[in-house]
Amino acid sequence: MKKNDANATGKEAVVLLSGGLDSTTVLAVALDQGYSCSCLSFNYGQRQTRELRQARLIGKRMGVRRHLFLRLDLGAIGGSALTADINVPKDRPLEDMREEVPVTYVPGRNIIFLAHAVAWAEVIGAADIFLGINAIDYSGYPDCRPDFLAAFAAMANLGTKAGAEGRPFTFHAPLMHLDKKDILLKGRALGVDYSLTHSCYDPQGDLACGRCDACRLRLRGFAEAGLVDPVRYATADGFTGVGKT
Repeated sequence: MKKNDANATGKEAVVLLSGGLDSTTVLAVALDQGYSCSCLSFNYGQRQTRELRQARLIGKRMGVRRHLFLRLDLGAIGGSALTADINVPKDRPLEDMREEVPVTYVPGRNIIFLAHAVAWAEVIGAADIFLGINAIDYSGYPDCRPDFLAAFAAMANLGTKAGAEGRPFTFHAPLMHLDKKDILLKGRALGVDYSLTHSCYDPQGDLACGRCDACRLRLRGFAEAGLVDPVRYATADGFTGVGKT
């Protein structure tokens, strides 16, 4: 994986890093484009924090300039299977994931995350913000769509000192129109080590469940890309054996 070179171009970027496949690929893209990357991760009250451990490891391995971990309490708000005592859906048909807002949607999460990213970017002098939202595999999430990001960018540049002074923020979502297969192929070309990433919504100890939406989309992507997923699964049926332990 390409590491951060703080003096490469003088370009500063904030990268939202969850520890998952998409955000890690986005970090690799930003580094490849010559940005000096500062990563922002959130402990937001999610039921499992394995992703945060992986985000910390990924940041160190890829040599990011800074890595800020913020604590939010979206668990107190609830309303999502990721933050409240609600069952994580399992074994859903892939087509259903594109047609409805699932119970794993966290109310306001990307709005809240991006607001914090803008605040930090303004403080450290970064004009560019990278995030791993994707409108193909996650079109059921309203905060992963192009019109949402365009509207947020307009709001951010109206409501900040940087924007008012003619130093607007640019929001980069390089995976927006890619499916998982193409994301994986892009990341592989950039040397991403996907064994470091964590995608599962409902891990079983150190094993990914293999049955939640995130696992199924990930496994399908690896299968379609002709790659073997290096993470370990409790079960991962239905994808030509990819990911099985």
